[in-house]
Amino acid sequence: MDKPTPKERAEHILEAIKLIKRFVAGMDETAFSNDIKIQSAVQYQFLIIGEAIRHIDDAILTKYTYPWHIPRSFRNFIIHVYHGVKMERIYFAAQDLDELEKLIILILKKEFK
Repeated sequence: MDKPTPKERAEHILEAIKLIKRFVAGMDETAFSNDIKIQSAVQYQFLIIGEAIRHIDDAILTKYTYPWHIPRSFRNFIIHVYHGVKMERIYFAAQDLDELEKLIILILKKEFK
């Protein structure tokens, strides 16, 4: 299997964001904390986001003001500290994806015509 291109990685990020938003739509923190299937699905999508960002060239990312280290670190935290992940952090991160989504759309338009 061929490795995804940077453009495909950006598309994967967008898809993951859309899925997270769909998964948590209409859920409050209590409902989220009581639904382990949704928790698992959302965490997996955050792994995709963090991994995909790792594979987009920094020369592209640095053109756009965003704390790119945060989704990368979040991915590492979920992978390596899986036993200590607090679901409220996952829930609140799921509510805070609009800026990243807008930037990825912009990157796709400007960098990968």
